[in-house]
Amino acid sequence: MSMTLRDFREEAVACDPELQRLAREHSQYDAQLQQLSSDPYLSAEHILLEADLKKKKLHLKDEMERRLALLAKSGITH
Repeated sequence: MSMTLRDFREEAVACDPELQRLAREHSQYDAQLQQLSSDPYLSAEHILLEADLKKKKLHLKDEMERRLALLAKSGITH
């Protein structure tokens, strides 16, 4: 049976400590963004924080994708 992209990602995250760290940080930024978005009014400071969190979250996603591509290319997930 062929491994799907989702299966590969899950296996890679489960086996790779660096991917686990990146995924945890990504989730933390996501939680912070959700908390910010629950406020009906955002101050200028919160708007800047929101933009910064979005940039950090995107950077982590890019890092995870690069790492997954390297793992896929090398065929190593264990």
